[in-house]
Amino acid sequence: MAQLQRLVISSEQRQGKQIDLTHEQQHYLCRVLRLQAEDRFIAMDGKGHWWLAELKGVTSAQILEPLQISTELPMPVTLMVAPTKGNYFDQVVRCTTELGISCLIPLLSERTLLKPSSQKCLRWRRIANEAAEQSYRQIIPAIQDPMSLPLALRWSQQQQLTTAQYICVTDSTAPGLLGTLVPGQGITLMTGPEGGWTAAEQEQAILAGYQPVSLGQRILRAATAPVTALSVIAAYLEQRNIS
Repeated sequence: MAQLQRLVISSEQRQGKQIDLTHEQQHYLCRVLRLQAEDRFIAMDGKGHWWLAELKGVTSAQILEPLQISTELPMPVTLMVAPTKGNYFDQVVRCTTELGISCLIPLLSERTLLKPSSQKCLRWRRIANEAAEQSYRQIIPAIQDPMSLPLALRWSQQQQLTTAQYICVTDSTAPGLLGTLVPGQGITLMTGPEGGWTAAEQEQAILAGYQPVSLGQRILRAATAPVTALSVIAAYLEQRNIS
């Protein structure tokens, strides 16, 4: 099973037990992977469902049976990240998807230099799809449109979820993230831009209920901080779930 290719499909592609493959999927399965009729792969809808599927010619596949798997973190994790210039944010999307985020919000802070276009957002969603396939995710994380800090704070308050909320800061006197995590709660975490948060932004987040936390004694780059934070969170949640 571990050697079978995973492929994300939309709900519109599935008609009963038949999967209608897109032109891009046909090219990938038949030309790139060189699969042939009766070869098998895993179809996933990104919403928690997996199926063992068999290729039927070039344009379609048939679902053979549902698959029962459990690869998600035990609690949802929302990440708000100020994107950096260049392609560094591509790697943030990829790595945090592999680590198990539920939702990612590109955050436009006062010092954010990158102003993402709609094409950038589409690219990030494609990367999340690919990373979910590669890492055996059941769920494809939602990549939201970019938000300003005030809008993101309002958005998180409107979700009406029981979550612990954190803002990563460079203040060495702030408590470490690991020591502040609470069992049985979802997590919303913000990491800042190159140059850090402004004092006004930190105060705004704190007033909205976000607890300042540290990721260690060293100053991390804007592209390193979210991956570090998610590694800590994933290890904590999965260890508690096992024990």
